[in-house]
This record gives sequence, structure tokens and C-alpha cells, in this order.
Amino acid sequence: MDTDDRIARVDDVAELAAALDRLGVRRGRPVLALVGGAGGMSPAESERVRDLLRELLPALAARGAAVVDGGTDVGVMRVIGDLADGLPLVGVVAEGALGDTALEPHHVHVFVPGEAWGDESPWLAKAVSVLADGSPSVTLLVNGGDITYTDAAHSIEHGRPVVVLADTGRTADAIAAAAGGVSSDHRAVAIAGSGLTRVVTAEDFVAVVESALDPR
Repeated sequence: MDTDDRIARVDDVAELAAALDRLGVRRGRPVLALVGGAGGMSPAESERVRDLLRELLPALAARGAAVVDGGTDVGVMRVIGDLADGLPLVGVVAEGALGDTALEPHHVHVFVPGEAWGDESPWLAKAVSVLADGSPSVTLLVNGGDITYTDAAHSIEHGRPVVVLADTGRTADAIAAAAGGVSSDHRAVAIAGSGLTRVVTAEDFVAVVESALDPR
């Protein structure tokens, strides 16, 4: 594993714990996996997401929670980076896909093998489990494109609750529609049909995330 101050490179999932330790991110804490819109978010969608995530931050801070996401300086990752004053943020990045894409500067980053966006998805799901280390974790799905379906599927494979924030656009809304029985997208139907998935509104999502992150 090769590291510098804010980046750790890993080649095996067995190295994730040591990578997080070297980056100074305390394990054994509640963790929010944030998945969703990146470069495909419209300005209006981005502002709505910003307002919603701002509502969630006090609940995360009160629980000493960390956030794990894709770590680049676009979409929901940029929004949480802008908002999260002191909240631990961990970005999981497929190094070969990065190219000229900027890293979000408020995150520490774990670089994992992969040449295309989406290759990081199984690593991100595993990193959340390693960071939580027995503490509660939950995935919040906001907006999103094709890779967001993969992220949600990996969360479900790990037995992690997936909270889908409706009316934030694209993938989130497709899953919400599937939960209501009005979508034929097989990916949305599969995720909506999981017993771990819950579709929520802006009015109740903070309470649902809080409940998921509290000790059971």
C-alpha cells in the first residue's frame, strides 16, 4: 500500500482497514454511504440536494458519523464536501478512471484498482463495512445515474439499508416509481423490491437516516 497525506492506494480489500487508519479516519463509528448524482446533475437538482443534505448534517455530527462516497469534485460529492465542516469524508476512487477529474478537496481518498467509473462500487460498499466495524451503516441514494444502481445493489449485498430520497431526480425517482408499481426498469424494480430499501420524502428522510444510524 502506497500512501501520502490524504491518499491511500490499496490492491486488496484486506488493506482497507490499514488504509483508513493511515488516513486518520477512526473506525468503529456510524457510517453514511452517499451514492447518487455526479456530473449528470442539473444545477437545479444540485441546489435541491444541497438544501436537503444541509438538513442531515447535524444528525451525522451528533453521532460522530463518517461519510463514504466516490470522492470526486462533482455532484453530491462536491455538495457534501462544501457543507461538511469537520465531518470525516472518505472518497473511494477507481484510480484508472480518474483521468483529469478533480478530487473533492475536503475528502481523504482511497484509490482502488479499476479503469472505469463503477469499478469502485464493490470497494466502496466494503469500505463502509470496514469503517463502521460493527457500528450501524446506511446508504443514502440521492439523484444518480447508471452507476448508482450498481452502488445500491452492492449495499444490499452487504445487508445495508438503502434509503432512497424521492423527488431528487433520475435514479432516485425511478426507484421511487418502481416502489409505487409504475416502473418497468428492471434495475429500479430489483432495488425497490429489496426488503432493505426504503423510499422516503424530504419531510422524513432525516428521521429515517437517524434511526438507521442509531445503535440497535
